[in-house]
Parts: sequence; C-alpha cells; structure tokens
Amino acid sequence: MMQHLEFEPPEELQDTIKCFWYNRIDFGEQPSSFEVTPDGYAEIIFHIGSGCSIGGNTNLQPLPSPFMVGLLNQPIQFYAENCLELVAVRCFPWTVFDLLGLPSDKGAIRTVEHPVAQLQARLAGWIQAGRIDEAIAELTQYFLQARAGVATDSMLFKAGAAMRKSAGTMSVSRVAAEAHTTVRTLERKFKRSAGYSVKDVSGLIRFEQVRNHLWLYPNASLAGLAHELGYTDQAHLSREFKRYSGTTPAAFARKARERKQAVSNDFVAFVQDQRSGVSEFCVAIDQ
Repeated sequence: MMQHLEFEPPEELQDTIKCFWYNRIDFGEQPSSFEVTPDGYAEIIFHIGSGCSIGGNTNLQPLPSPFMVGLLNQPIQFYAENCLELVAVRCFPWTVFDLLGLPSDKGAIRTVEHPVAQLQARLAGWIQAGRIDEAIAELTQYFLQARAGVATDSMLFKAGAAMRKSAGTMSVSRVAAEAHTTVRTLERKFKRSAGYSVKDVSGLIRFEQVRNHLWLYPNASLAGLAHELGYTDQAHLSREFKRYSGTTPAAFARKARERKQAVSNDFVAFVQDQRSGVSEFCVAIDQ
C-alpha cells in the first residue's frame, strides 16, 4: 500500500526548490527493499515510523532523520518494514548546499548536521496526526526563512533553468551563453555550489528523461529517443542508461511492460515526462 503526494513551493522558493513531497508505504511485517535510481535533484528526507536503512542485507545501517540524498550516479537500495512515512524537500543541486550553508559534497547519502534537523519532532507530530498539510507548511516556512538569508547566484539559476528546459541536451557552452557568463566561470561556480560539473548534472537530467519516458511508453523507439535527447546514437544511450541504472534500456522497458500485469508487486516510482507532461506513480519493492 502506498500514497504519494507532491506540493509546489511558493514562488519565492521556486528558484531553489522543485517541490515538497510526502510518501506513505506499508511494507508489511517482513523487511523489504526499495530501489532509488539517479535523477537530477538532491533531497532532504525526514522519516517517521519504522525507520529505514541502507546497505546490504547482512549489514544494514539505520539512517538518521533527516538525511540527504545527493546526486546519485548509480541505483541505491533502501530497506524498511511495516509502515514508513517520508516527508521531503526536492532541491535543485546547484542551490541546496548554499541554501543550507553546507559545503558541497559528492556523497550519495549524507547526514544532515544542520538546524533543519530540529524540525523532526514537529513534523512527526503533524504526520502522526494525519496533518500532512501542516507538515508541508512547517517545512515551507522554514525554507522561506532560510531562503531570505541567502543570496542565490542568479547566474547559476539561469544555467540550471536552461539545463532543465533542454532536458539535459544543451552543451556547456550554450548553458554558459544562456547564463551570460563564460564556460570557465560557469564550471567553477557550478562545481563549487553543486559538487558536480555542468556535464555531470546534464547527463543525469538526460538519463531521467529516458527512464521516465520508457516507464510511461515502454514500446518507444530507443533510436528515436537517442536522436531526440542528443545522444550520439542508440549505443551511446544504452551505455549511459546502464551506467546510471545498472540495467539496459531494453531490459527496463520490458520491466515496464510487465508492470501492466503486476503493478502492485513489482516496481514503484513517481515519474513525469517533461515533453508530454504525463505523469504516473508506480515503486520497486522486493519482498
């Protein structure tokens, strides 16, 4: 059983935060794993309930609340049981560290040693009372105050917006031109703020579009997707897809087709295709 909700941030936060979201998952009494694949965002995640862990089946490491999931370059497995509720902030990677006043980091999972962790008890209270809207309002107010004290670099925002709009297909030189700066300045500031290069993040954004499109349209032409998203050819798309997901796009598409017959027991994720605007909620849970 699963519930997923997303909440658009107020206009004052839309240059730093993509959305707030809430998940409720009932795994049952047996420990289960769920896989998160890379995308172009960093997330600050609070959890309430049975808790979640990371690591191998024989060496699980409980995660504190909150924790941060940075930009992933390969899938990562989480483990949980019984009822787990999550409330989170999905941030643009070129703004999250400045917003929290933290040094940029390439770590996939990071403990959040920051005043934002003090929200845990209040958020847990709202969630346990079934007041998800109040939990989101609490988070929103906190980040409005944090945002007011941070001078976000407009050049980075322009660069990030251009990358998202082009679905990761824009060259670094074009991104620099859209941000009205030089490639050298863009790369230096982007890596300092995000911990990754423009090319790194563009690759993740582009992979995200392929993954989401194949999940929604598993019979799509891989050659057509490769051409549309600026890959050299289908082989290039396949190499990049396997690099980030651990599987080939053809195997992923087969899994997506199978979900039509057995959606509740197989793969779950929330995906949106930027080109069509179609979205679907579907999570990979292994009993």
